[in-house]
Amino acid sequence: MTVTAESSDQYSHGPVPGNVTMAGWRVALIVASFSIGQPDFLNGAHNALALGLPGAVAAAFLGALALCIGCCFTAVVSVRTRLSTYLLVQRSFGRYGAVVINIVIALIHYGAFGMNASFVGEALGEAALVNGVSPHFALFVILGSLVSVTATIIGIRALDRLSLIVVPVLAAIFIAVAVIAVQRHGLVVTPSAHPPVPMRFGIAVTTIIGAYMLAVATMPDLSRYIRTERGAVVSMALSFPIATPLMMTTAALPALATGETSVAKLIVALGLGTPLLFVLALPMLTVNAANLYSSGLALSTTFPKIRRWMFTVLGAVIGTGFALAGILDYFIPFLVFLGLIIPPIAAIYVIDSFTLFRGVDPAESIRTLPPIRWEALGVWIGSLAVIQIVPTERFTLTTVPALDATIIAAVGYLLVLKLKARRGASATMAAADA
Repeated sequence: MTVTAESSDQYSHGPVPGNVTMAGWRVALIVASFSIGQPDFLNGAHNALALGLPGAVAAAFLGALALCIGCCFTAVVSVRTRLSTYLLVQRSFGRYGAVVINIVIALIHYGAFGMNASFVGEALGEAALVNGVSPHFALFVILGSLVSVTATIIGIRALDRLSLIVVPVLAAIFIAVAVIAVQRHGLVVTPSAHPPVPMRFGIAVTTIIGAYMLAVATMPDLSRYIRTERGAVVSMALSFPIATPLMMTTAALPALATGETSVAKLIVALGLGTPLLFVLALPMLTVNAANLYSSGLALSTTFPKIRRWMFTVLGAVIGTGFALAGILDYFIPFLVFLGLIIPPIAAIYVIDSFTLFRGVDPAESIRTLPPIRWEALGVWIGSLAVIQIVPTERFTLTTVPALDATIIAAVGYLLVLKLKARRGASATMAAADA
């Protein structure tokens, strides 16, 4: 069984039936492919220049381990319930509370769209420059956005299938860049004296987590199709823990050897040919089509009276605006932001699945939903406030802000649920005595 847009739509308002499930290794391949791309190369390059090779690799392993653990929880929850992310969010935050979450998720997808559109513009701009054509970054960004919009609205499946072929080719390109850069410039393991973005180890781990945390939180959209809980755990263990450290190491080696963080510019500098630049751009187009699809799904679920294609066009316009405004200059802060805002959402719906909704029929659990579950929404907002207000230099639980945000939200939410249960028990006893 293949997870398509149509199948996702078919089961967007209820549990996935057991007869359409599939083996976990197929999901593992999809998830592992998330780690291979220009954004991942840029992230690994920045981390390496700030920390050096040993520090960057250690950060990648720790971040990948945290991602794997998070994926195991969200995947197991989805296998037990067969519910999509949006339904899990709805039953935890309430119908209107989920509106806030879905809008935030959609805006994050728009930001990611802007980042990827910038990578497309950069790759095509370098290709134009090599061939003696004046590069027009804005034009390339807009053209790439139009392709992604078209693919999303009319469903050009060929692009998606082609991206599956391009992913291993892309991995081969990154490996070739790393090998040739080290051969020409030598093996460098020490950090740069003046890294583009200075950062400590905990921030580097947070950028790793932030880069993929949206995938972790929305993992149920894929993992709800896995046959068994064991298959879900094994598939997660075969994804991020393997692919992410390898990708970050592949990016770190050429960045440390040359001081360059852009893989497009490295391809030009190493003389690897213009066709590779077009190969770099293609996956970003399909990823952006996925960003528009996911954001449209979130918003159309929230605002059912508005047609999804309108959200698709709106997302492309906003995302393109982000790209033209220079969102790529804020790449690392954007990843840190994702590492703080997304994990508490996943923590809350996972805790609900293991406590409030344990043993409850999934279809029944979404039948009657409160307008807002203030305890969930309040803890999410409160955890963000604590992380933003309290300086990490003075107080930190793990030295990794993303993990701190997750722990604060999880502990806070469990305490709120316990207090609410006690109040409910006290009220019941008082009524009985009366």
